[in-house]
Amino acid sequence: MLSELRPALVMLVLMTAITGLVYPLAVTGIAQTVFPKQANGSLIERDGEALGSELVGQPFSDPKYFWSRASATAPYPYNAAASSGSNLGPTNPALAKAVAARIQALREADPANQRAVPVDLVTASASGLDPHISPAAAEYQVARVAKARGADPSEVRALVAQHTVGRQLGVLGEPRVNVLELNLALDAAWDLRQTSVDAEQAIGGRHAS
Repeated sequence: MLSELRPALVMLVLMTAITGLVYPLAVTGIAQTVFPKQANGSLIERDGEALGSELVGQPFSDPKYFWSRASATAPYPYNAAASSGSNLGPTNPALAKAVAARIQALREADPANQRAVPVDLVTASASGLDPHISPAAAEYQVARVAKARGADPSEVRALVAQHTVGRQLGVLGEPRVNVLELNLALDAAWDLRQTSVDAEQAIGGRHAS
């Protein structure tokens, strides 16, 4: 019996060491060396502070920002610890009611915009964490964002174009815009502009005195 037990125990210890220690350490080491950004969550950082991830969306409701897709995660939107969809079928009255409410919110935020609302702005993704919107969804919001920031729509549209990513390998997926990255770019551009305006006003004030 002991002769049969010994090989089993040796194999248990060996496989535990390989699969529990050697393999995880090797994979982690390779990932940290070759893909350090992706291995650490594809974090978006500004001034050393992590503001989010390229892979997980965030909700926005201020008119001066582009809004993300709806999220069905609980107990709050874009809860990365509870990725899920609504599981509501296309004929479910609850889905129709939710979509109607989202359309109303978009209309109220920009009453002058009477174009058709892109479907991804009023429906949730299967994960509830989608960080992207379609170029059409971004274009739909350009006028509202520009008005809220006192900017020319063409300037905002140019930023959207800069942050639009095409299909992978030219054929996989759809063109998309990362909402968090676009909103951070908006803040950076307008913060720089405000700094320039403040500097000009300060210089003008000194000349006037």
